[in-house]
Amino acid sequence: MTENQQSLFAAVDALLAQPRDLPAPAERVRLREAAHYSRAELAAALQVTPGTVAGWEAGREPQGATRAAYARLLDGLAARYPAPSPAAPTSGPQTASDAPSGISPVPTPAPVAEPDRLPNGSVVTATVEPCVLCARPTPYRAAGRPQHMGGLCATNTGATPTSSPAGARTAPAPADNASGGRPQREREETGGLIAQAVTQALADNGGDVDAALAVLVKRAIPDAMALLNSTRVGSTYDFTNYVDTDAIPILAKPSRDGADQIWEGRPKWRNRQVEAGPGRTVAALDVNGAYLSALKTYLPIGTLRHSEGGEYDRKRSGVYLIDPPSWEHEDLPNPLGHRQTPGPLWVTDPTLRLLIRLSGPKYGLITPPVIHESWTSGASEALLERFRRELARARDTAIEDGDHITLEYVKAMYSKFVSTIGESAANREMRRPDWMHIIRSQAFANLWLKARKARQAGLTVVRMMGTDELHVIGDWRRVFTEGRKLTEMKLKDEYTVGRED
Repeated sequence: MTENQQSLFAAVDALLAQPRDLPAPAERVRLREAAHYSRAELAAALQVTPGTVAGWEAGREPQGATRAAYARLLDGLAARYPAPSPAAPTSGPQTASDAPSGISPVPTPAPVAEPDRLPNGSVVTATVEPCVLCARPTPYRAAGRPQHMGGLCATNTGATPTSSPAGARTAPAPADNASGGRPQREREETGGLIAQAVTQALADNGGDVDAALAVLVKRAIPDAMALLNSTRVGSTYDFTNYVDTDAIPILAKPSRDGADQIWEGRPKWRNRQVEAGPGRTVAALDVNGAYLSALKTYLPIGTLRHSEGGEYDRKRSGVYLIDPPSWEHEDLPNPLGHRQTPGPLWVTDPTLRLLIRLSGPKYGLITPPVIHESWTSGASEALLERFRRELARARDTAIEDGDHITLEYVKAMYSKFVSTIGESAANREMRRPDWMHIIRSQAFANLWLKARKARQAGLTVVRMMGTDELHVIGDWRRVFTEGRKLTEMKLKDEYTVGRED
């Protein structure tokens, strides 16, 4: 090799070693998804965290050797998965009359303005209202008007934005005989809203995962309500967002810090016989996403109506005044939870359903509960089902990708939703204390059924507390699947109970 060639090669090597521009953030995401790689897989190969990869895909720039390795990876993926060719331009805008028969006209993209920001640079949020461009709910503002941020706004389909205030009920669409009378309102695509919100938060905070997560948790309530409102489009039922607690005395708090009269069945139970016996090893198990699973429950659709008498209608839901049956089983917790005051009490629909179930011939554990009066409405188990599925799907994907920021954001959304739909200044879009009690009670009932399953399988139940703690003795892995999914259980701790001798 001549001296001139060596000089030229050295110059080329120096040029190659210089930092170069990486593909745009959207292209980085496209290449990874085209190869069916998760963020966790890329992070493991590049020796970084999945959150760091998420930051790069939101616009943050890697540095040093990591940047060179990431660029090499993107180059290889770009060679395998080239970007699709842009669509050929049309001679003019396509209208309904121009479109071939049976094909819908192409919607016109909606121009999305820069969102309003506070002096510190954070995005302004307000009461969730329909976007002026796409009519989908949004907490954001542009020029003072409700409008989605860039990347979150739907294409303009020509729908007329509604001006109904948050929480107002919309009139049901006419029934379609072909569907058995179910309303045929157009369903709205809600998938991806959570991922887009995370990507936007990372972009707004320069890829700083901790800062983005703090912003997402802070706005979890309005975001959860926006997601809920979007899942309501096309639903069969239009539920009531507010109940008048003044008209329902048992739901009214006697003071700001006081509690209403509803008993949720919260457990706080310990097996005293086991604790007094010989020393044994206990597995403390944790139920995953207890409140998220409890969103699948029968909820009253409309305003609660009072009724006297002891009849129970499974097509209705609400709260009931009952004489609680006695509990004589020392190896299982009382399904009514840790209650010491005797006499009648107001319980929710999930608690009553559980008591009725346990009094039936299959279980035969108690006598049937006696109902004195109730406040109920027609009910459905599907009111929050699309909302629950969107959150569960995002949670599963975050676990697979090792995506901590999305996992914590989803957890904040469903936990804050449950805690603020009662009486809370943090959520002004919904006042359903009956729903809050019912969802919590459903979580307690689900936990009790897991305790009973463990006992039926030969495990010894030692403790049951809150919505998600079940402590057992025995080989619990042959009864419950270990993992982080909603249908699985994870081990929190192991300890010894009983006499040391």
